[in-house]
Amino acid sequence: MTFRTLPAVPQAALEGSMRDFRVMEGIDLLERCEHFFAWQDVRRQSGTWPFSRSTETGPASTCGVRDDTGTLTEGVNFASQDYLSLSSHPAVAAAAKQAIDVFGVHSAGSPALVGNTSTSVVLERRIADFLKMEEAILFPTGWAAGFGVIKGLVRSEDYIVMDALSHASLQTGAYAATRNISLFRHNDLENCRDRLVRIRNRSPKCGIMIVTEGLFSMDSDTPDIGGLQALAKEFDATLMVDVAHDFGCLGEDGTGHIGIQDMLGKVDLVMGSFSKTFGSNGGFVATNSRAVKEYLRFYSPSCTFSNALSPAQIATVTAALDIIQSDEGAELRRKLMTNILSLRSQLSDLGFETYGEPSAIVSVKMGDEALARMTARALPHVGLVANLVEFPAVAKGSARFRLQVMANHTPEEIQAAARRVHQAYLIARRELETNEAADEQRLSA
Repeated sequence: MTFRTLPAVPQAALEGSMRDFRVMEGIDLLERCEHFFAWQDVRRQSGTWPFSRSTETGPASTCGVRDDTGTLTEGVNFASQDYLSLSSHPAVAAAAKQAIDVFGVHSAGSPALVGNTSTSVVLERRIADFLKMEEAILFPTGWAAGFGVIKGLVRSEDYIVMDALSHASLQTGAYAATRNISLFRHNDLENCRDRLVRIRNRSPKCGIMIVTEGLFSMDSDTPDIGGLQALAKEFDATLMVDVAHDFGCLGEDGTGHIGIQDMLGKVDLVMGSFSKTFGSNGGFVATNSRAVKEYLRFYSPSCTFSNALSPAQIATVTAALDIIQSDEGAELRRKLMTNILSLRSQLSDLGFETYGEPSAIVSVKMGDEALARMTARALPHVGLVANLVEFPAVAKGSARFRLQVMANHTPEEIQAAARRVHQAYLIARRELETNEAADEQRLSA
């Protein structure tokens, strides 16, 4: 294998993390940002800053990508969240264009006022029916839905019992709602029960929301949803499940792990995002109570005080839902799973460990942050677009690449992804070993 020699990387680019700059000191709020920027720019100039990139052609399976210095590279794309490849589907694009012709480009109002359209009302009904729930309410983004359902329902005297790996939108909503937050060990029912017991013994009359995800995006694993719902019933709590990464793209009918676990219509609250499978921004909360829906409309700040989804977004999601619920959608899910299993198998054959169970998220273990950053630096040069995930998004020493698979990835693109991860990894290891040898020579001189 021929290795391309890349410029040397300063040690500062391989050290530190974004957590180091979360709390900053100094009287000038703006000047504080300079410390972060200085660290970021060392990584940027050394090629170890793989964030803030932009595609030239949208989330195609192979595309051109510019980093934030303006440098253009091209590669197979495993960094975009378009699991069923619906963002470029002709029927979805046609629906968005038609909606613009009829409604214009802007909702021009909050859902609490006149931001809804007749089509958004229909979409709410269809989302509820798909999940076998009584009601659903739309939000402008998935983040807004996750934040909003928690902030809208939980008050300062209430408690939140949350899986420790829950998404940032859920954790941000929790800390905005109450100081009474208890994180239970990831997917650990008994640890969740222990925390509920302690809370109920201390506060028998408080409200409690249990928060988890249907599919965790960093580890590609899922909780026992039925077990958590049983705990919610036992302790007079409310279960909320975030289905952003599995709704529409997993399961025979596309209802994700809630459907796979036979929990359709049985979960207290279901929150989801359209941005992973439905080709659009937007989110929703589904409930079995009209009262809850109406309360969220007026007391969830990210719903009440945000503009509603645009008519084009509503049309995009609706057309995507049509496909998801059709024979074509079932075939797309089969193609997606074939690609997922193939990629995981080929990575394993090359000596890599992947996290969790088969899903559109194939997380490839790197471990050491320095090795991961050097591998990320090499990826554009070998022709792969992939996302690095490092501390604090995951635990220290648990860096990984999150490869996001699409239904329209070809077998050749799947094979290229696995091989190029391996090639970049070998380049990174060689460079780190060279740097270590040079350091040892300097110390011994």
